[in-house]
Amino acid sequence: MRQRKVIDMWAPVLPTREVMTNVADNYPEAQLGYLRVFSKRELNLEAYRSYALRQAREDPELIADLDAAGIRKTVITGFDEHTTAGTTFVGNECVAALLERHPERFIAFAGVDIMRGHGAVRQLEYWVKERGFRGLSLRPFMIGLPANDNHYYPFFEKCVELDIPLSIHASANWTTSRVSDLGHPRHFDAVACDFPQLKLILSHAGCPWVLEACLLAWKHPNLYLELAAHRPKYFVVPGTGWEPLLQYGQTTIQDKILYGTGTFLLGRRPAELLQEFDALPLRPPVREKWLWGNAAKLLNLGNH
Repeated sequence: MRQRKVIDMWAPVLPTREVMTNVADNYPEAQLGYLRVFSKRELNLEAYRSYALRQAREDPELIADLDAAGIRKTVITGFDEHTTAGTTFVGNECVAALLERHPERFIAFAGVDIMRGHGAVRQLEYWVKERGFRGLSLRPFMIGLPANDNHYYPFFEKCVELDIPLSIHASANWTTSRVSDLGHPRHFDAVACDFPQLKLILSHAGCPWVLEACLLAWKHPNLYLELAAHRPKYFVVPGTGWEPLLQYGQTTIQDKILYGTGTFLLGRRPAELLQEFDALPLRPPVREKWLWGNAAKLLNLGNH
């Protein structure tokens, strides 16, 4: 395999023992639909707990997987929607443990429960200033409010103040209790208008509303599209709706596309997903931007 540099902008959950213990005990019932779709099996919470614990892996194996794919930096994240989901899916301490063991390999984004108001704003500041986290991660479909709701706005203001990006779920969701409209790009258009300095990453590229998401990335200077949790091989299949990505992503928004794997959901090794990505009909300079350059610029990483 030829040498390359990759930043995975959305792992987001690497199955360390800390993370899988947390996930096993705190998997939100609303997310059981994800198990049905991605694992193709029906699991209740108790069955998933046993399954999750069996997925735990040691650091050297995880790092070897990343090395095999050429992934030099990986975004890992906490997810905290305790007020609206009844549990904290991935605690920030679990993420911090991996970051502290391998600070050169991982980039941590915090999860905070925005329904807890100013206390959660202070938590975000703590994780960034005291623990070295580099961004915020939010999921409107688990919060139950669109991103242009006022509950989010103090967190957007804090992201701008701290000069950190926000990664936010912008796609359909696989729960059976939360409407997919919560991830529609139109909500993020309003956010970008109100917070033009906010570095806003639309996770999962707005699928199935890819054209709308591409136009937002064209319109707003600080809005980006991240591709994780989708198999790259489907980007070129007619009728899947990804045609605007390959059209605009190589022209007007070539500086706005961020690669991500989502291996936790897809159940594929990173190297397999990168092989699919390599088969895409991208011009070499564009390919480098998608895999490394755009994310490195966004995160101020330079060539490291």
